[in-house]
Amino acid sequence: MLSVISLNNQVKVIEKECPVLQPNYVLMKTHYSMVSPGTELTSIRRSGEEPVSLGYSASGIAVEVGENVEHIQAGQQVACYGAPYVNHSEYLLVPKHLITPVPNHVHLIEASAAGLGAIAIHALRQSNLIFGECAVVVGLGIIGQLVARIAEAAALKVIAVDLIEERRRALADVPGITVCSTMREVEEAIRERTRGTGADAVFHCASGLQKQLLDDSFDWIRDRGKIVIVGDMVMEFTRAQMFKKEADVIISRAGGPGRYDKLYEGDGFDYPIGYVRWTEGRNTEEYIRLLSEGRISVRSIISKTQPVLDAAKLYEEFASAPQQILGGVITYGA
Repeated sequence: MLSVISLNNQVKVIEKECPVLQPNYVLMKTHYSMVSPGTELTSIRRSGEEPVSLGYSASGIAVEVGENVEHIQAGQQVACYGAPYVNHSEYLLVPKHLITPVPNHVHLIEASAAGLGAIAIHALRQSNLIFGECAVVVGLGIIGQLVARIAEAAALKVIAVDLIEERRRALADVPGITVCSTMREVEEAIRERTRGTGADAVFHCASGLQKQLLDDSFDWIRDRGKIVIVGDMVMEFTRAQMFKKEADVIISRAGGPGRYDKLYEGDGFDYPIGYVRWTEGRNTEEYIRLLSEGRISVRSIISKTQPVLDAAKLYEEFASAPQQILGGVITYGA
């Protein structure tokens, strides 16, 4: 089977053996896998002589179902999330908690963003926002787009900002979101939509060193509001800014509880729902439910598809002209 890896800072497509079914796992034939450009470009830059598999979010058809897997049947549409089990490969062997059914009326290309959707959902859960509160989303890359759309579907007041026009335009099909191009517009929108009380939370979905932006966001929130770091952002800010609002600064870790826990992911032990309501697996299911019920759509986010054999070209475009591609999907000839 074909698989996309990074080796010595270069993207390559290689032949690998197809995985063999195990208990608690599902063997999936991949139709689509979505690129997470921030995470994956970083992996490419850091790669050395040992090959690194790229990707963590995909969709396809369940080919075989292992023992102790009850919620998936062979031949069913499915979506999955979570490296190292999920990557850009023609076939994937996925633990049962990281794979979820996809109704037949949901297109698999939208379902391929299930992993990124789980990350966006977990970030919103970390904020503890409730119906009617105000969320500001900074950075409208793929994760920011999903955070904004899901927040709007949850009946939050959403204000979104990005300097890149194409990213702002992608939210034009979502009524109810106030889209801004400058920080001044953000401040005005917050005053208008909160009657001057301030936003309840700001979600930073950008990356890199953004100290001034982070400092400014403390002025946007209400007293004891929240700053949620979703992107790979350098955590540098002025203490006085945080102190005057007694703000909470929260790091959102991937798709939710269970991530990086071998017992949960690899060995199939679930967290009791009475103690952990929303695991990464349950968040992935929720993303698919939102698609299924038409509460969100991500078609306008997907701006580029590339066959797996030409996957390196997609990464080259992301690296050289990131403003031209929002959502990139690798296809597998399905």
